[in-house]
Amino acid sequence: MEYLVTMTTHVPDGTSDAAVEDKRAREAAHSLELAAEGHLRRLWRPPLRTGEWRTLGLFDAADRAELEAVLVSMPLRVWRTDEVATLSPHPNDPGPKARKAAPTHTPAGENEFFTTFTITAPPGTPRHVADATEASEADRARELAGQGNLVRLWTLSGEGRALGLWRAYDHADMQGILDSLPLRGWSDVETIPLARHPSDPGSDPR
Repeated sequence: MEYLVTMTTHVPDGTSDAAVEDKRAREAAHSLELAAEGHLRRLWRPPLRTGEWRTLGLFDAADRAELEAVLVSMPLRVWRTDEVATLSPHPNDPGPKARKAAPTHTPAGENEFFTTFTITAPPGTPRHVADATEASEADRARELAGQGNLVRLWTLSGEGRALGLWRAYDHADMQGILDSLPLRGWSDVETIPLARHPSDPGSDPR
């Protein structure tokens, strides 16, 4: 099972800079170990307000109990609160190897984004129209995956909800990609730009 974990760290008042740096160094080293074990897939930084310390992590575990054991093993957990979202397979997901398989010449862009979709067909939509639109969406998803834009796609809990991981040049490029989706007119979409995390095991070397 895959899980997206929002990790928010609160350093206790009075903690020395040396103690913080030691904890962060041990966290980075342990992140490499978790990646080697196949539990930690990716790490990102979402947009932060002043004073915030927050990370998004993509984890793999057999179940919630194993995930909790993985999270507890991380040195920063003693200063952290974790919010877990269970990610289920999506029929249009290109799979974890999609980025490696994408043509290297494709201008997909280097910036990554998360999008949360909530899709609701208009009342009274005929079944054949819904089926045709969903089939067109699947075709477009395959095109975008082949171009390197769509990296992963998961189903979230709740009716019609999905999470996408994308690559694009910038926010305007990302918006254009979303507008090209056949289901866009039936979707509420939240887009989160992602910054590279220094301990991300899945980032490309620059």
